[in-house]
Amino acid sequence: MTPVPVAPLARVLVTGANGFIGRHLQRILAERGFDCRGAVRSGSAGGDARACVVGDIGASTDWTAALEGIDTVVHLAGRAHILRETAANPEAEFLRVNAEGTAALVRSAASAGVRRVIYMSSAGVLGSSSGDAPFTAVSPPRPHNAYARSKLAGELAARAAAGARLELIVLRVPLVYGPGVRANFLRLLRWVDRGWPLPLGAVHNRRSLLSVWNLCDLLVHIVLNPAASSGTWLVSDGEDLSTPELVCRIGAAMGRRVRLLPVPVGVLQLFGRLMGRQALITQLCGSLSLDIAPTREQLSWSPPMSVDESLARSVNWFLAESRSPRI
Repeated sequence: MTPVPVAPLARVLVTGANGFIGRHLQRILAERGFDCRGAVRSGSAGGDARACVVGDIGASTDWTAALEGIDTVVHLAGRAHILRETAANPEAEFLRVNAEGTAALVRSAASAGVRRVIYMSSAGVLGSSSGDAPFTAVSPPRPHNAYARSKLAGELAARAAAGARLELIVLRVPLVYGPGVRANFLRLLRWVDRGWPLPLGAVHNRRSLLSVWNLCDLLVHIVLNPAASSGTWLVSDGEDLSTPELVCRIGAAMGRRVRLLPVPVGVLQLFGRLMGRQALITQLCGSLSLDIAPTREQLSWSPPMSVDESLARSVNWFLAESRSPRI
């Protein structure tokens, strides 16, 4: 862990506590001796008796019980990308949860005397591609889909609700990976494991990634550090990779031979349009890199775990789980 000023351990509420990031964060907070409460829609946060069920997240969610005695809120809960969309109006549903729900939480937190809210946003609010230069802390937002638009709306709503009554820290994160990851990163792990030839040899891009261990380290650092400034921060592992580099490093961690075919990017993009997989092709072929220098300097933090170690840990989880029917 990065050294931080000594401070009394905060009482922390983690929303989305039974999600991919929430489970990791709660475990780390517990190991560090924090008084941590998890907020969940239903059920429990990994069997933790201190979990608080808040129901559906939106403008009318009652956060009173969850916020009682809390110093810091880490707001991870939200509506993420939906593989099989069933909502009649997906854009409105994203906004209801990620913007209206966030505003309601922040207003309730301010009324309850919470000192600080950490809001998990997305690098996607800046656009689907950073082009030749990385996104910076002052890059203008250009959200490219309903999810990204709702996360930007959530940032704006949180700032308005916070006012001068509490500190608001916004983290814009790229793809987060680690044990329990799903969607495209899990798909990539499967492709490499099966030894399939991948048509990515002609891709020359740069993408920022973020391991769940580095993300949780930053979250704990902020919770512990009373001097961490309110503001909006970009976060990543600190080493950008091209998609072929990422595939080769995953292959090395797995002990698998990687075969990359030099298919022109234009052909892949055409295939994506024809098959309705534009988002996947953009993620595989486009660049989305983040300049985290201000985060390092102004928050006095650096990613403690290398990309190679993070990938190795993720691969070990995948190989163990893939031998069972659970993944």
